[in-house]
Amino acid sequence: MVEVVTEGDASLTDPVLVEGLPGVGLAGKIAADHVRDQLDARYYGELTGEDLPSAAVFAENDRTLHSAIRLFVDEENDLLVLSGDVPLEAIDADGLATALSDWMDEVGATPLYLSGLPAQREPDDVPELYGVATGDAGSLLDEVDVSPPVADGLVQGPAGALLSVAKDRDRDACGLIVETTPKFPDPEGAHVLVRDGIAPLAGVEIDTDPLVESAEEIMEGRKQLAERIQQSSDGDQSRASTTGMFQ
Repeated sequence: MVEVVTEGDASLTDPVLVEGLPGVGLAGKIAADHVRDQLDARYYGELTGEDLPSAAVFAENDRTLHSAIRLFVDEENDLLVLSGDVPLEAIDADGLATALSDWMDEVGATPLYLSGLPAQREPDDVPELYGVATGDAGSLLDEVDVSPPVADGLVQGPAGALLSVAKDRDRDACGLIVETTPKFPDPEGAHVLVRDGIAPLAGVEIDTDPLVESAEEIMEGRKQLAERIQQSSDGDQSRASTTGMFQ
């Protein structure tokens, strides 16, 4: 069982939630963590339960331990960020999706679920970004010019489970799928996610230059987690895949 536990109150009207659980290429996690840091979002709560990994995380200059999956809030921008720090092969994705979706229904949040599409890129290639939606959220993607997929496909892992729950409940949700390098952390994919997807959909201004300028540092810092993600089974990690040209 998974439970969302919050600390204190947050003044939110129609919040957007950015999901940053680890997935292929870590593009979604890097993007969500960058949004959290740039907006100085504060710790708001965490996901707990026996179906989550047995791990506790700590932050610099802070002795307090937290769950490996945490919520942050930026009340000024009506924004929530979900951040995860461990590979998700031990997680019951369906249980997580149900618990988080129930909580988002209570707070009225519109989620942005992030996923990577494994792709081989040349050094100068800009990753393509695609968008899928449930409920009436397709109009949000149209407003910010995020293109629909160019071929058939599917989204797996936690992001896929979350999108499936949103579809079954006919709730508004956006899925952002970016081309990403499958074997290494991908700051460039995260850069595109934030610049072309998250920032315009959430209506916030976010400096994405650090993702490009500090790409090597980010890749080195996330390398160990990316390697562990790569070793997990494909069905456990958030990823898009193609049944033809595109999945």
